[in-house]
Amino acid sequence: MQSTFETVKVAVENNIAVVTISREAALNALSSKVISELTALAAELDVDNDVRVVIVTGAGEKAFVAGADIAEMSQMSATAAHAFAEMGGVCGAAIEHSHKPWIAAVNGFALGGGCELALACDFIYASDKALFGQPEVKLGVIPGFGGTQRLLRRVGVAKAKELCMTGDSIKADEALRIGLADAVVPHAELMATVQALAMRIAANGPLAVAEVKRLIQQGQSTTLENGLALEQRSFGLLFSTEDQREGMAAFLSRPKRAAAFKGK
Repeated sequence: MQSTFETVKVAVENNIAVVTISREAALNALSSKVISELTALAAELDVDNDVRVVIVTGAGEKAFVAGADIAEMSQMSATAAHAFAEMGGVCGAAIEHSHKPWIAAVNGFALGGGCELALACDFIYASDKALFGQPEVKLGVIPGFGGTQRLLRRVGVAKAKELCMTGDSIKADEALRIGLADAVVPHAELMATVQALAMRIAANGPLAVAEVKRLIQQGQSTTLENGLALEQRSFGLLFSTEDQREGMAAFLSRPKRAAAFKGK
């Protein structure tokens, strides 16, 4: 890593980066500084060849991210609030459109901006102590970092309306039931479970994994016909890579061996 940050910490091991939102005293609330640092870090990780999967979590035992920083927002004008929402949007897009898979390890409160941060990730794994919600209407505002849009794509129109209009919080088991979370595990097992998922993904061809992510993302906003054409093109292009040759050679070797992918 080239940069150092104050509010986000990163550790890289075995091709997996663990990013920790580090404002435990503020329940890891998303201030402008946190958002800008997380966006910059996401850009750096995206071009780091030593990183194949990113895990994001919150410092401490109580919160993933308890929300956006209300103390900061309370002083904003309409123009400043718009800019703040755009800043959050850029951060979410940096994660959503990253070449690397991002896994949210939700270890506690994931409310407001915290839920939106998780929604920008490819997978949401939750502790059985996690709590999800979009409570912005209780403050007289709405989600501003993608909550109304990504949530409906995750859980459907009616449930997204219910969560965003009531501002209710839901426990991890309910989040799993409606499709907001992908898995719920005992709190003490969360990081080990997420690490195991990250390792299974990181063992695969990184160029292929990146194409899967890109195609599924694009497939949500195009026709089936166009999506299939994009898939076929990518399938062919991957046959020009070293990873394809290595992966198939490893599979055909006797005895069969693990492929040593290079992302080339």
